[in-house]
Amino acid sequence: MLSGVLNSSNTLPILDHFLVEANGEELVISASDLETTMTTRLKTDKGDKKGSIAIPAKLLIDTLKTFPDQPLTFNCDEKTFGIEISSENGKYKLSGQNASEFPKLPEMQDTSSVEIAADLLSDAITTTLFASGNDDLRPVMSGVFFEFSKTDLTFVATDAHKLVRYKRLDAKGAKASASFIMPKKALNLLKSVLPSVESAVKVSFNNTNASFVFDNTVLMCRLIEGKYPNYEAVIPKENPFKLTVDRMEFLNSIKRISIFSNKTTHQVRLKITGKQPQISAEDLDFQNEANERIKCQYEGEDIEIGFNSRFLLEMLTNLSSETISVELSAPNRAGLFLPTDLDPKQEDLLMLVMPVMLSN
Repeated sequence: MLSGVLNSSNTLPILDHFLVEANGEELVISASDLETTMTTRLKTDKGDKKGSIAIPAKLLIDTLKTFPDQPLTFNCDEKTFGIEISSENGKYKLSGQNASEFPKLPEMQDTSSVEIAADLLSDAITTTLFASGNDDLRPVMSGVFFEFSKTDLTFVATDAHKLVRYKRLDAKGAKASASFIMPKKALNLLKSVLPSVESAVKVSFNNTNASFVFDNTVLMCRLIEGKYPNYEAVIPKENPFKLTVDRMEFLNSIKRISIFSNKTTHQVRLKITGKQPQISAEDLDFQNEANERIKCQYEGEDIEIGFNSRFLLEMLTNLSSETISVELSAPNRAGLFLPTDLDPKQEDLLMLVMPVMLSN
């Protein structure tokens, strides 16, 4: 679990190590890259005294992976920082480092906090994270925006081409409205860990850091600084054209059609004439083209709109509803993708994708 914190290249050699602190009854193990720190506690079967040491992380993990389930004894020399691991069949020696060189955990002051059910937080991260950006010039878009109010929790991610807004109306919000931007690395760590957590997660935050406490684990990370864009402004309010379609049929259709699209633009065309929708794509460079009719219910006038098929595939893959509603207003305005089976008293999910200019 902790190995996800480690970077492949660190400026400080000590960051290639786990900090292991023993107090006789339990081990406290930490990993850090200075931006993100994760700590977890384990009960020991037997420990004779207090002490701490930094153990090379990759060497330790590679060694532990090869053992069947059996007791291991670690003998650590506080003067030389040598570590000897004893198993049923052998002994293995490795060289550690002085624990005092490991960066101190940041102390968080003036924090606000809120408790969130682990499965709810896991759903929120999984639903939004894919839509966050990778542009180093716009760091605020490279994370997920957490917005807490007294009545609900809102999670938003966008890369300027697509946007996801996920609201939970059945969760207790914070005592006062608050918001912050979580970095992607910490969210990926939470995404992999939270599905196995049954307790609530205590989220504490101030202007610079956030911490997530669950079971015997603490994840702390530095928040992304800056003002998140006004995402509500880009969501079209009036969308008179509505298409209701089976999600998997639509997804498979886009998968097939996108094979024939231009490899640079990935453009697919949605054309609705007389309530009969068609999806098409063409690659003029190689004379490839594909055309399919899709079964759906449609309310509205004729419209022709283009989308990047990769964004559509991401949206449709990350929705779980059997049927979805696609809401449109004009060829140059964003299309909305909404699940049809959510309980409106509990959750609200909106996915938005910007159109592309159609090439004639």
